[in-house]
Amino acid sequence: MIRPLQPLTMAAVLVEAFSETACAGNGAAVVLLDRPWADATLQAIAGSLNQSETAFLLPCQGHWLLRWFTPTCEVPLCGHATLAACLALGHWQRLPMGCSTSLHSRSGPLPVNLLSPCQAERAGQASIVLPSSGLSSAPVSEALQHYLECSLATRAEGYWHSPLGYRVVLLPPEAPLAAADLRAEPLPPSEAAGLVLMQLLSDSAAVEVLGEPCRYQLRFLAPGLGIPEDPVTGSAHALVAPWWMERLGCERLGGWQCSHRPGGMVSARHSSGMIRLEGAGHLLWDGTLRLGSSDGYDLDGPTWASLLP
Repeated sequence: MIRPLQPLTMAAVLVEAFSETACAGNGAAVVLLDRPWADATLQAIAGSLNQSETAFLLPCQGHWLLRWFTPTCEVPLCGHATLAACLALGHWQRLPMGCSTSLHSRSGPLPVNLLSPCQAERAGQASIVLPSSGLSSAPVSEALQHYLECSLATRAEGYWHSPLGYRVVLLPPEAPLAAADLRAEPLPPSEAAGLVLMQLLSDSAAVEVLGEPCRYQLRFLAPGLGIPEDPVTGSAHALVAPWWMERLGCERLGGWQCSHRPGGMVSARHSSGMIRLEGAGHLLWDGTLRLGSSDGYDLDGPTWASLLP
């Protein structure tokens, strides 16, 4: 008698990160692996789940390994999916409330903390620590100025490159950033891997995150990564928050992302020199992924070993 092949299954959740309410913020799928799956399989799963990022967690030699995939490629850093991964570990009872761990990634070990009720403004809150690679001032190309004039009827007040590959534009406070219909297609190719458009919030009392007034807001376009516009981008806030802290003379501040699915986070300097982001997340669904049998899937992904400390 031929026995049917056992389906490959794995636990998965969808967390709406950097949002205090449902159906807002940035959705991230989180998948719990039991073996080091190969890159092509991870990419196929991320394409099917079709979130801006899917986080894959693998327990290995007493450590948690973490990788992020958009629907089209792997990325070296993703803030909202790291927050989602921390909340998922709590949901799966792999990380006790009030406890910390490190998630080992292509960007190094990332400390995360699942906040307890006495530490948090609300349930479903965590903190993550991300690298902040610094900004290098650069001239604005005519192609980018043309995009800004056509999309926002304004010009850049400042422009920076970053080692992360993101480009950052400072807009005047009166620019209609929240209301603008920003299209990623006309972006110059040099900006396609990530463009941060940011501005001062002159009325910081208008928006709060976890009880903290937001001092700036931004939007993030990354068509080169398969993301026309990312709703709430932790890596972008970690990149620009130190600039705003220096400009505003503070060590902690709220930042808002005024996208079609808005959300925000509180940023603070970390003793390591990195940036601590604190945010909330909503667990939208949890369940099981079923891939059928192991036939046709590569179960041995050597990339994982490079993440081990």
